[in-house]
Formats: sequence, structure tokens, C-alpha cells
Amino acid sequence: MGPLAGIRVLDLSRVLAGPLTGQILADMGCDVVKVERPGGGDDTRQWAPPFALDERGRESDMSTYFQCANRGKRSITVDMGRPEGVDLVARLADRADVLVENFKVGTLARSGLDYATLSARNPGLVYCSITGYGATGPYAPQPGYDPIVQAYGGLMDITGEPGREPSRCGVAVVDILTGVYGATGIASALFRRTQTGRGQQLDLGLLDVQMASLVNIAQNYLGAGIVGTRMGSAHPSVVPSQVFAAADGYLMMTAGNDQQFATLCAVIGQPALAEDPKYKTNRARVQHRKDIVATLEAAFRTRPRHVWAERLNAAGVPCAPVNTIDEAFANPQVVARGARVDIPDPVLGQVSTVASPLRFSEDTVEYRRPPPRLGEHTREVLEEWLDMAAAEVEVLRGAGTV
Repeated sequence: MGPLAGIRVLDLSRVLAGPLTGQILADMGCDVVKVERPGGGDDTRQWAPPFALDERGRESDMSTYFQCANRGKRSITVDMGRPEGVDLVARLADRADVLVENFKVGTLARSGLDYATLSARNPGLVYCSITGYGATGPYAPQPGYDPIVQAYGGLMDITGEPGREPSRCGVAVVDILTGVYGATGIASALFRRTQTGRGQQLDLGLLDVQMASLVNIAQNYLGAGIVGTRMGSAHPSVVPSQVFAAADGYLMMTAGNDQQFATLCAVIGQPALAEDPKYKTNRARVQHRKDIVATLEAAFRTRPRHVWAERLNAAGVPCAPVNTIDEAFANPQVVARGARVDIPDPVLGQVSTVASPLRFSEDTVEYRRPPPRLGEHTREVLEEWLDMAAAEVEVLRGAGTV
């Protein structure tokens, strides 16, 4: 059983940050109901190709993007542009412990689905609002997307190779971190509710999360006035720590202290480097970065990446080949930790998904359902949450409300 089993979550969000929040909660045992618009549903249902393949390798109509953030949920369709649809969502919120939404600031207030209105009906409701820039400030009304926020918040300016154009991160890291913060904040608010009996609203902005994710780069500026720059894979404060070209590809190596650097020098057959005053301490190596990196580049090109990884790791110097995605999933440590989870699916046969990184000693992470088809559980949820008769559901369906 998941640690949050019995908690009901109404997920009104779309795309990535909000849906990831809901998926993390579903993994932890929550009953997560995803509310989607009839006809199209979550935007990411159409973010394809690629589409998921069934067991015979045939293309389905479900995008892999939608799959990545919606396992464990039930899907219902509600037309929130109709008064009847708004009323239905409000009734569902009356029975929910948590509501997650990522509409633009003020949108849900116009239809009476804002926190103030819903919490008056359900004082225990934990209401998580995810927006691009938060509920206050001059940018609050603007829509926010991960790469735009990366640009605003400085992350893009420090990502990429020196002298080249700025780059977005390889995944939507701000959306992902927002999902993690969202689930963490919700779990905290649920704990607080056990003490006060009341829920609360969580105002979560992507730009706020992005600024927090700058960690040491932000502190370099705030504490020492140093503005970060693009350094590729290199670390601003640790040398050597970067990608090097081996004989057959690339490897990532970090000598995090002076002892590891001395060990590195011994492994590459140049122990005298560790006694050179220019390289003996990390501070000196940072000052002479260019020289020591050039020496290491020449050494690493002499052997394949797996040879260096084996030798350096055996000696206690962290090193890894730069794997492709397929190589990463085949890595023995990744396999041993069960990073791939196969969930039975009535249409595809099974859905393969990335496991949650959470490992509880007493509870379990749950993979109860594959990503849902649009509106797959409308009747089931309305009957279960609202005690609605089947005939009443069909009336709503006939009117186009669901």
C-alpha cells in the first residue's frame, strides 16, 4: 500500500508540471482523477510522433509524451465551458482531498472553481495552483512554458558550450522539478491538515522553481558576485570534472578532492602531476584549468571509455561512459534497481514506463493503472465519488457535459 493511500486527488492540469505532480501522488497511493476536455483532452495526447507501440510493434493513438506523466490515474471528460460542467467539477472537489490545476491566474475564479470558493465548501481541501510565474508580480498574467522560464531565469545562459549559443536542458527540467515540489508541498499540506483540520493553497510558479534550481550557481552570485557562464560539462569550482573524449566515445570523470586527483594521476601513468604546485590543490587546478585539462585530454584518448571507467572506478575515482538512452536502460545498476516497469494495458498489451525513484521500507510505490484513455473512467468515477446513478451519467453524456 502506498503511504498516501485513501487520499483523493482531482487533477485539472495539462502538459507536464501539473500531470507529473499528479503522477507522483498516484505512485504514492492516491486515487487521482484526471479531468480532461471532451474531444481532445490533455494537450500532450496530440504531442506526437512518437506514438506508443503495442506488443506487435504497431503504432497506437496514444503519444509517448502523454504516457510519461499520467500513469496511475483515471480519466474523466467534463466540459468546463458549460455551467453544468463547472457544477460537476465543484461537486467532485467537495469530495476531494487535493486539487491540482495549472490554468492561467484568475481563470478558475471566473467560473467559481478558485480556492476561496471551493475551500468554503470543503475546508479541508489542499489546492495546488501551478503557473508560469506565480500568482503575484508583473508577469503573473502571462502563460509560462519550461524553455521560456529557463531563458528568463538564467538557466539557459549557463547551459551549453563556451562561445556557443545558449541551450535548453535536454529535458524539461523546470517542469520536472515543479512536479516534485508540487507533490512535496501537497504532502506537507496534508500533514499539516492532520493538525489543524484545514487545507490550504499552494502557489507554485515555474520561475520560482527555476531560480531555486540554480543552487550553487545562484550562491556564487549572491555570495561572491560571480555571474555564471556556459562551461559545457565542466564544473566551475572543481577541476578536473568534465567530459573527456576517449578512444571510442566520451566519458565523464570527476576528481572531487586532492586525493582522488592523485589517484587519477597514478591511473593514467603520470603520478608526478599530483606533486606539481600548479595542480596539487583544487584551488590551484581551478586557476590552471586549461593546462591540466589539455594533459588529461591527451591521456584519455589513448584507451576506450569502458577501460577508463573500470580502472578509475576501481581506484575510487568517479567515472562513467557517456551512455546513450538505450545504453542507460541496459546498464546493470539501472536494471538491478528496476528502473523499467511494465504495466498491463488492455489495448497495448503493456506499457513500459520509468519507475519512481522512491524506495520506502514499510510502504510501496504503486503502479496500478496504465495511462488512461480519454474519458475512460467517466462513468466509474461519477458513480463512485458522487453516488451518481448510471442513468444520470447518460443524461450528462447526451447533453455533452461529459
